Amino acid sequence: MALETSGTLSIGGTTTNRSINLELGRSATATSSLGETDLRDLAGVASGAIGIDDFYGASSVFNIENSLKFEADNTEIIYRTNDSGTNRKTFTVSLWFKRTELGATQEVWHGGRNGELVGIGIITYSGFADQLWIDVGGGTGNTGTLYRSASTQKIRDTSAWYHVCLAVDTTQGTEANRMKVWLNGEEVTDWAQHQIPAQDFQCALESITEMAWGGFRPSNVDLFSGYLAECHYLDGVTAVQTDFGEYDDSGIWKPKAYAGSYGGNGCYLKFDNAASLGADSSGNGNNFTLNNIAAADQATDTPTNNFATWNILNRYFSTTINEGATKVTNSDVANWRSYVSTIAVSSGKWYAEFEAGGTSFIGVGDVAEITGTKSYTQYLGQIPASIGYYSVGLLFYSGASQSGSFAGFGDGDVISCALDKDNGFVYWAKNGVWQNSGVPTSGATGTGGVALTSGNSGYAASDQYIIGYSPLVANSPGFANYGGFTASTISSAATDANGYGTFEYAPPSGYYALCTKNLAEYG
Repeated sequence: MALETSGTLSIGGTTTNRSINLELGRSATATSSLGETDLRDLAGVASGAIGIDDFYGASSVFNIENSLKFEADNTEIIYRTNDSGTNRKTFTVSLWFKRTELGATQEVWHGGRNGELVGIGIITYSGFADQLWIDVGGGTGNTGTLYRSASTQKIRDTSAWYHVCLAVDTTQGTEANRMKVWLNGEEVTDWAQHQIPAQDFQCALESITEMAWGGFRPSNVDLFSGYLAECHYLDGVTAVQTDFGEYDDSGIWKPKAYAGSYGGNGCYLKFDNAASLGADSSGNGNNFTLNNIAAADQATDTPTNNFATWNILNRYFSTTINEGATKVTNSDVANWRSYVSTIAVSSGKWYAEFEAGGTSFIGVGDVAEITGTKSYTQYLGQIPASIGYYSVGLLFYSGASQSGSFAGFGDGDVISCALDKDNGFVYWAKNGVWQNSGVPTSGATGTGGVALTSGNSGYAASDQYIIGYSPLVANSPGFANYGGFTASTISSAATDANGYGTFEYAPPSGYYALCTKNLAEYG
């Protein structure tokens, strides 16, 4: 078995366009190859099939392909009525979530009606602020009884996925064993408030109540804004966090496939079928009803491949960022505001798209400058060490306008931004046509590109740069598409060469979506 150092790679039945030249230390034009013995040494696989993940140090090949985007502003929630016979004393819930809104009480899972709460969420009121909370409330026979716990830890990282696992078994004689909670693999033991249910307590998981993901039913309050993935509910089964996740070689908590029982009324939501996003994959057929959720709300931003979104922490307070942190509406009619991605890069070649909303800039800049105290009140191209493509057809470098062969753009136009951090250039396209005779694949020559040093003001092109958007016109929405999700309507489903992202236009050769799998390989 010989391994070519360029072109399509087929290993263990998996075909990919990804090169492993980095591991081989060879150029793309090299003609030498590895024999099977050398290949197995490189992959660390003594026998059997070799997967591409073996070359990147992954401890598990389990991948989550999809998540579901929820938006509180649009009352997006999924629900079903609990079946008769649902176990009210013993159950487990496991899910992954990524927040896109802070400062509000939000439920990610709920199983009982008002006054009989049982659920998992993030609480912000009565002295709590963005803290994980667990409610275990009673149904018939225990109506009005509520056990509530809130952790001291803040859940405020909107660039990250969190895993929470709740295991309840009120039949246990030992109080500490009746309810356990794990966050990102670690058992939560530091509680601001901690109330454990009494022995044999019957929770509100009964047939007359609705179970919901993304909010509180039936009143549709405490709605969640963000992404949910890999949602498990085990009926009458007590599991632990290691049934759903594991630590990789870097000590990071990662999902793994659950192999246990769901019980008679359990469910597993993968969100992998855009035509039936409420479908249960446990085998029980416990499908969920969608409320204001459509096929377009399916996302590829997942715990195993985390994509960039807009950073909601770097924004002007009166603006609205919603739709999975990919849509911005500037409510300030008189001033510029800037919005940037949650991922900054110091190497590699990266691609993103923006649907413009009125007068705006689209560009890149040094992360230290853009995330400064007052940077959100400036436009990209005015902020030091930034470059912006202005909608009237000009470029701006650190506030000074520059000429160039750039077309103007406006509402509905799709502007592509290609950032080459390896060679220090940035390129833009309007509706798929690269501007300024730009050739993003030109490499070190930077043909038609704009040098990052043009807007430097003392910063080096080697610093971390970030891609963003600056609108002026009030109430004219703009949309970002970093590949994992967009609320903008796109007519194609172009991906990068690794198959990641969903774009209107295909990224140039050698340019990739801003996601963790690509960062691990090229960043």
